[in-house]
Amino acid sequence: MTAIADIFHNIGRMLTYDPSGPMLFSSGTFWALFLVFMPVYGMLRRRFWQMVVFVVAFSFFFYYKSSGIFVCLLGATSAVDWLLSKAIARPGASRRVRRLCVAASLLTSLGILAYFKYANFFLWNINAMVGSNFQPLDLVLPVGISFYTFQSVSYIIDVYKGRVAPTATWLEYAFFLSFFPALVAGPIVRADYFLPQIRENRHATRSEVYTGLWLIILGVVKKAIIADYIAQYNDLIFQTPGGYSGFETLMGIIGYTMQIYCDFSGYSDMAIGIALIMGFKLAKNFDFPYKAQNLTDFWRRWHISLSTWLRDYIYIPLGGNRKGTARTYLNNFATMLIGGLWHGAAWKFVFWGAMHGAGLAVHKASKPVLGRIGDSWPVRAASWLVTMTFVALLWVFFRADSWADSWTVVSSVFRDFSAAYIPAFAAARSLWLILMLVIVVSHCLPTRFWESAQAWFVRSPWIVKLLIFIVVVQLVIELRTESVSPFIYFQF
Repeated sequence: MTAIADIFHNIGRMLTYDPSGPMLFSSGTFWALFLVFMPVYGMLRRRFWQMVVFVVAFSFFFYYKSSGIFVCLLGATSAVDWLLSKAIARPGASRRVRRLCVAASLLTSLGILAYFKYANFFLWNINAMVGSNFQPLDLVLPVGISFYTFQSVSYIIDVYKGRVAPTATWLEYAFFLSFFPALVAGPIVRADYFLPQIRENRHATRSEVYTGLWLIILGVVKKAIIADYIAQYNDLIFQTPGGYSGFETLMGIIGYTMQIYCDFSGYSDMAIGIALIMGFKLAKNFDFPYKAQNLTDFWRRWHISLSTWLRDYIYIPLGGNRKGTARTYLNNFATMLIGGLWHGAAWKFVFWGAMHGAGLAVHKASKPVLGRIGDSWPVRAASWLVTMTFVALLWVFFRADSWADSWTVVSSVFRDFSAAYIPAFAAARSLWLILMLVIVVSHCLPTRFWESAQAWFVRSPWIVKLLIFIVVVQLVIELRTESVSPFIYFQF
């Protein structure tokens, strides 16, 4: 009886929300539940509405396991947006009514986001100006609220512009908004791309299933092996700003540059892979961003779903490049400023966005000069070095706990740098350096190499796939930390 009670207790614990351990793609709990989910999902594929209900229910459960009671907020947002989208598209609705519906939706979605994410930031700044006795509000940021809010906003605008028709039922819209692979950390899904796939109800091909498995394994390697391991050293540097030599601090900055890429692109790979196994295609979110030779190219490769969203729903509506040179630069700056604020409610994120906006403007302004210089190997190398130095230094403002800590970390590199630390560092952090080298080499290899590797994996016998899977799992076990590290972009 005791054993049976323990089994039910463990099952109950698996099914209830644990604030100290939200469910992640890299956790054993998720994969145990996913192994139960897939056979049921497969049986329901030919029964459209049963499949939709099942996926929506699992997606809401997944969000409950990730964010607790805030699943009610997701449900309320989806209901309000769906009702307003139907009102916007209703035949005979006046332009005034349609605009009021759009305004109501944007005020609701963005208002909720602003309250949870920015209320304390604005109150803190008001307090700093008037000198009052400020007590922060006791707010917990719902996981993934920035991602699904942007999906909600784009859906309403697309319905208003006539780019997409509103879904016939709330269930279909809830499927789009809460689709669990992309719910808590993207990629940001666009309605015109995803909604037709729901109705198509297409089965994944054998090739797509194995491609999805390849992406999941690749994501696990990036996140659970590389990112989580190199984070252990990076955390030492950023938890004690100014406490290490300039060389050690520089290694921490470079390390975090690689960590945030592996962490976020690893999540995206897993999300895209899981969706592909289910028969749904999500847009590519990363394209070897550290190959970029300028900031414009970097933002075409980094977090592609966000950069294209900012382009289509902020930059272009502001006027894009249609209002003259000065206005183009201003629009770039404003768009990246908003992008910085989207990432976090702190001046360090505003600064990060502003610097990227300024950098994009400088690159656009420099194009005539750069065009005359040519495209030789030394020019490309110099362009890459300048771009990556700029990007890496700005990542400091992402990782450091405060504005002051950010500047302390950056200044430490220049204040106390000595190559004498290199031999001791190499001896003490050999595995860290090997994993860093893996990331560098992966970027140096041509894209066709990775395409060929994926094609080889898809064609390989099942025993080879199993061996690769076992090796990856063993590496995760050998290199894992005491607890599963949350994905960096969960905080956004």
